Amino acid sequence: MDESLKKQLSKDPDGLLTYEYIANNIGEIDDIMPELADNIISVDTAGQFVVSAARYLNAIDKVKYAESIDKLIKAAIEKDRERKYLGDLAVSIWGADYKEHADELAEGDDNFRRIYKRLYPVGI
Repeated sequence: MDESLKKQLSKDPDGLLTYEYIANNIGEIDDIMPELADNIISVDTAGQFVVSAARYLNAIDKVKYAESIDKLIKAAIEKDRERKYLGDLAVSIWGADYKEHADELAEGDDNFRRIYKRLYPVGI
């Protein structure tokens, strides 16, 4: 990421500027996606735009952006303490029927297990 963009996005108050930059430049920023993910994680204190970025990247190409998606999901679990956004994240990443497959998903995916536990503390 060049210094001017880094400086601009470091002033992002909540992650929206970084999210918009990702959405408006997808396909042209693959080489700096890890840095953009780090930036949105550092500025978004509530997790709203971290979750949005993970959902967006998953919808665009979950294989290509797997590393950044994983990093964003881990950050979302930590940041979304009020569980405002984790439910939508679970549906976007694992499908609307994720509850029906919770046991098998939890066995194979630590992020899923942690989100499910946060959403349904008595579950799994």
